[in-house]
Amino acid sequence: MSTKTRLLLVEGDDDKRVIPELIEKNGVVWTQDNPLIPDIHSCGGYSKLLNQIKTRLKESSLSQLGVIIDADDNPLGRWESIKNRCQVSIPNLPNELSEDGLICEVTKDLKFGVWLMPDNFQRGMLETFLAYMIPNETETLWQFAQSSVQEAINRGAKLTEVQYDKANIYTWLAWQDPPGRQLHQAVKETVLDPHHPRAQKFVKWFKDLYEL
Repeated sequence: MSTKTRLLLVEGDDDKRVIPELIEKNGVVWTQDNPLIPDIHSCGGYSKLLNQIKTRLKESSLSQLGVIIDADDNPLGRWESIKNRCQVSIPNLPNELSEDGLICEVTKDLKFGVWLMPDNFQRGMLETFLAYMIPNETETLWQFAQSSVQEAINRGAKLTEVQYDKANIYTWLAWQDPPGRQLHQAVKETVLDPHHPRAQKFVKWFKDLYEL
């Protein structure tokens, strides 16, 4: 009897590095020896991820397929694009994505899940979600980091609007000790709070999808 596999499609390498650290900090042993842990596949961007969904849903070897994408500036459009790719296999997806994310049964042997970063309905991305995990006691510094980025933009910084959230969190991380941690390191070392209440809906979605 063939062994079923668990797969998570993400847009990029930051997602691939951050998610295991976050889930492990929330009580899951993330090792290759744990058969419940999904294989995370970094697709190299939104379009490439989208192109994989229809094919992956037809793979008989899968027991769970998860998809995590950034909303960027068009949450509804992103959800519509996923719905369209799933139309043949899952024709009755809701018009709007729940704030709790999507988990549905495609067949009795396959569960499918979608999470739209940061929270399934607002604009944003992975970095927007990670900003939810900034410890409450550093809120003043976080506000200053955001105002500093805005001042840099006013002075000619070449950021596009969709990049503001990246700039905000990396500015905040630059002011920690030591400065300049990568996103996954900030989660692993709890500079970002992996137990923050605002992160727990995602953690629950992930655990429920993969039955962790």
